[in-house]
Amino acid sequence: MISPSTIKSPSSIVKIDRRDGRLAMAHFYVAFTALLIGGLAGLLQVLVRTGKLELPAPITYYQVLTVHGVVLGLVLTTFFIQGFMLAAVSRTSGTLSNGQRRAGWIGYWTMTIGTVMAAAMILLNKASVLYTFYAPLKAHFLFYFGLTLVVIGSWFGGGAIIMAYKRWRKANPGKPSPLLTFMSLVNTIMWMVATLGVAASMIIQLLPWSLGLIDTVNILVTRTLFWYFGHPLVYFWLLPAYMAWYVVIPKVIGAKIFSDSLARMSFILFLLFSIPVGFHHQLMEPGIDPAWKFLQVILTFLVVIPSLMTAFSLFATFESHGRSIGAKCLFGWLKMLPWGDARFTVPFIGMLAFIPAGAGGLVNASHQINQVVHNTIWVTGHFHLTLATAVVLTFFGISYWLVPHITGRTLTKAINKLAITQGVLWAIGMTFMSLAMHAAGLLGAPRRSSFSEYGGAAQAAEWIPYQIAQAVGGSILFISIILMLYIFINLAFFAPKGEQEFPVAEVDSHAEKTPLVFENWKLWIGITALLIIFAYTIPFIDMIQNSPPGSQGYKLW
Repeated sequence: MISPSTIKSPSSIVKIDRRDGRLAMAHFYVAFTALLIGGLAGLLQVLVRTGKLELPAPITYYQVLTVHGVVLGLVLTTFFIQGFMLAAVSRTSGTLSNGQRRAGWIGYWTMTIGTVMAAAMILLNKASVLYTFYAPLKAHFLFYFGLTLVVIGSWFGGGAIIMAYKRWRKANPGKPSPLLTFMSLVNTIMWMVATLGVAASMIIQLLPWSLGLIDTVNILVTRTLFWYFGHPLVYFWLLPAYMAWYVVIPKVIGAKIFSDSLARMSFILFLLFSIPVGFHHQLMEPGIDPAWKFLQVILTFLVVIPSLMTAFSLFATFESHGRSIGAKCLFGWLKMLPWGDARFTVPFIGMLAFIPAGAGGLVNASHQINQVVHNTIWVTGHFHLTLATAVVLTFFGISYWLVPHITGRTLTKAINKLAITQGVLWAIGMTFMSLAMHAAGLLGAPRRSSFSEYGGAAQAAEWIPYQIAQAVGGSILFISIILMLYIFINLAFFAPKGEQEFPVAEVDSHAEKTPLVFENWKLWIGITALLIIFAYTIPFIDMIQNSPPGSQGYKLW
């Protein structure tokens, strides 16, 4: 088996510029700090829900719940993804220019300042409004202002990626852009379009409301604007994992990319169908015409297509590579995969977790079946399979090679072995937690609620074993978090000096030529805009015209 630290001789390894590496690592430092804080908050949550632990005053359950959701769902993901995409663009499209790097740093510091502001309000118990911050729950204005800065800061980082792409295209007319750069661009465009909704909600409604400049807000509008952003947020988490699955994993196992065109097509489809589908998170809310809900359910199911394309492409890569090196029987290629390499094994566990996660997503998006699980802890279990398993394990797998690549160190055999242990522990812990959440949700256990709110009820007795299973899973997960932080610190500061590869696979020579239509952004952004206008214009007019007159918390801005 190939040692993870000796895949290539140092002289053949392409390194990203140290200045770009420092920018990426700055994002990672915040991301892994968020992992520690959010992980601790998650552990406290599951222990409180068993009824065996009470939080000391003045800490409240919903304060801890908000920390967990905001810090992991928004801060960890946004910082890690921005750092990874900037590094990926630097690696595949060339060193960032001074202007691009400056935009990246402005974005980083803007996001960091915003994160500190929002986190301070949560820790002072002035913003215990969960990561969805639904009105009429009201937070301190600095919470909304801080999250607005996080969004605006991410636009600067995205601007650096767009500028790098344009520079490459100008220098290479008539050629398809590097695949990782193309994927980073798609994710950036999707993020920028999606965050317009949440930015509008905070700037136009929630910030003035929290400052006392207006008395009331239109709750349905704020929720709709959030889920206009909230569903593509899921794909903003997921697409960087897809980037690693499509481009990095084939190189790690010694294979070629099955199809460049298929990868680009799947990303374009995510761009088109990820944003105009937010109503499937609001199927149980009044005030939205059922016909528009049904339309967005259909659009939601269309996102299954690029997911299935990805699954086909990945397993075709694994099988064709396995057969090329001697696999004979139907599943013989499985034995040929490098199971001793954490850079492959840990993300592969995430890939497998995405199979039941996708099935659960189909339930959540279904017009009738959703009624069984809506607002139950089933939905939380679904998030823990998608984000907290498929995505986060892939992020860990990226860290195993990207951090030492940037810091000029190596992934040693000892750390590689520890990384596999860490990934397996994560899978075990999440199996306990997520299965228990799904099962309790089918019994009607509510999401977001603490044990004290339903303790003593006859039905709650059915949920107690599942709460205990969640606590067991959460404890195992926290041990895995500690191991991951140890691995990150080791790879950043203490691992032996050396050269670690940034794996970028080549396209299979038998693959079809990539058509340049994928680079036609007027076409793709135009279609995206038309779909959004079609899906949201009339429903928004209805919400504004039919909002309750003068009701507290419901009046339009």
